Amino acid sequence: MGITYRKIGKWMVMLVLLWISCEKTEGSHVVHMRLQETDSNVTLAVTSPALKAAYHFRPPNNWINDPNGPLYYKGYYHLFYQYNPKDAVWGNIVWAHSVSKDLINWIALKPAIEPSKPFDQYGCWSGSATILLDGTPAILYTGIIAKNDTDPNNILWTQVQNVAYPKNLSDPFLEEWDKPDYNPVIPIGPGVNGTAFRDPTTAWYSPEDKHWRVVVGSKWDLKGQALLYRSKDFKKWVKASHTLHATRGTGMWECPDFYPVSVKGLLGLDTSVKGKGVKHVLKVSLDLDRYEYYTIGTYDITRDRYTPDGTSKDNKHGLRYDYGNFYASKTFYDPEKKRRILWGWANETDTVPEDKNKRWAGVQLIPRTVWLDPSGKQLLQWPVEELNSLRGKQVSVTSKKVKPGDHLEVGGIQTAQADVEVTFDVSSLSNAEPFDPKYMYDAQAFCKIKGADVKGGVGPFGLYVLATADLQEKTAVFFRVFKSEDKHVVLMCNDPTQSTLAPSLAENKYKPTFAGYVDVDLTKSSSISLKTLLDHSVVESFGAGGKTVISSRVYPTLAQGDNARLFIFNNGAVDIKVTKLDAWELKKPLMNIGA
Repeated sequence: MGITYRKIGKWMVMLVLLWISCEKTEGSHVVHMRLQETDSNVTLAVTSPALKAAYHFRPPNNWINDPNGPLYYKGYYHLFYQYNPKDAVWGNIVWAHSVSKDLINWIALKPAIEPSKPFDQYGCWSGSATILLDGTPAILYTGIIAKNDTDPNNILWTQVQNVAYPKNLSDPFLEEWDKPDYNPVIPIGPGVNGTAFRDPTTAWYSPEDKHWRVVVGSKWDLKGQALLYRSKDFKKWVKASHTLHATRGTGMWECPDFYPVSVKGLLGLDTSVKGKGVKHVLKVSLDLDRYEYYTIGTYDITRDRYTPDGTSKDNKHGLRYDYGNFYASKTFYDPEKKRRILWGWANETDTVPEDKNKRWAGVQLIPRTVWLDPSGKQLLQWPVEELNSLRGKQVSVTSKKVKPGDHLEVGGIQTAQADVEVTFDVSSLSNAEPFDPKYMYDAQAFCKIKGADVKGGVGPFGLYVLATADLQEKTAVFFRVFKSEDKHVVLMCNDPTQSTLAPSLAENKYKPTFAGYVDVDLTKSSSISLKTLLDHSVVESFGAGGKTVISSRVYPTLAQGDNARLFIFNNGAVDIKVTKLDAWELKKPLMNIGA
């Protein structure tokens, strides 16, 4: 089963949107190999259809992974994404395509790019979109070709970079795309690992030398590389003699992203902007550990070199957009609202038999606006403002003391599909536990031993979400404060270890704790905020105004629909005060019609 597109004319799509708006090669994005194995001895217990995400972007059925080539064109947001039209597992990948007026309500169009020519006949993998100087959108994507296909049992594959253009620039939906026969525009060259060469970035233009530049992810042994290419015409690309940036010991750099951010303010910048008052961000997805990392640094225009700032660790101890289930992200510049928007993929953590039986796998997390924190040391993220249009019935709690051991239910709305914002006041830090420095670079392991039900000093305190009334089934999102030699350390955790109660389901689910540290000084301000988006099987949380973000997939067996409860909890030794809590039911948007 795939997306079955309704036979409607463009005028009908326009009306709906207007209404809304008043491998023998290294595999790509095969996550949790343990879960990809089919065990005939496993007793299958199918995940409930009630856990299908409602307002996070997804097709009606089947597998999706990387967001590709997001762009804004003639009044419409476009999202392309890796999609299997035949099954709920990775394979048969095409560039599926959807359009929106508001980033929340989506109409599915037919796939934009599919394997069809010698330069992509074995796969159309991830890439990016660039708006050329004359306003033409161009897609650069990775094609998989056969280096030697004379022996069907021993095909040697390699990866190349191709370009595609819209066939009709007057069509705001960009439904038809042309793949010129002069592809590949970036073939494999000397010194390039042909089985680790993919995911071109959005290109940027330098008027000084009238050249476009693009980065392609790669590796040499375990050295991650951002290979740099230049072109005058977007057809012929020449590899630079040096990389834009590279780091030893990090392995393959998938889905690189390279873009500017303003030193001051919240406004985003077009990808080609550079110079004074601008820093640059380089993000890579590490195939070795399946997490993403970014650095903030300086782009030397004359040398075409990127250098991370001293505050950005250039390895797996570095900064992350999201400390949970988040991968293969892509940003784009939105000229309509002058912001940079981030898309990221969250896969299922079910087994493959579960995914195949429920017939869906993967979502794109809520698009986020990203900008540079005033400190200059990290990015801040927040759900796009359009999400608020889904808010319905609201409940509020103000000035509520939460004593040690309290578990206070927030009633009055259904919370399986909700938006919760809460601010906690931590008036006393005297009971903060000592911080063990061996966990400085492993917050996830620290959260595993300091879970939500492990009593502490200052915390754990936060929310139990997708919970049963007796709290036997729950997912915890919380903070815990520790005291190190010279400062307090704030740990933010997502603990889903009790999210699935039924043993027949729980034993086969991947339910790791996720965690990150939050760069806040509670001695200067005693308050810390938490925003959590709940969407049946998605828990997406933003700590301290977007300084630390954690997303996870969970599969409650009892806490579904109207049976899902929300609690404020405090398992620390000191009182915590809820200064303000607001929670809204969220309505279901139009999500890729056709099924």
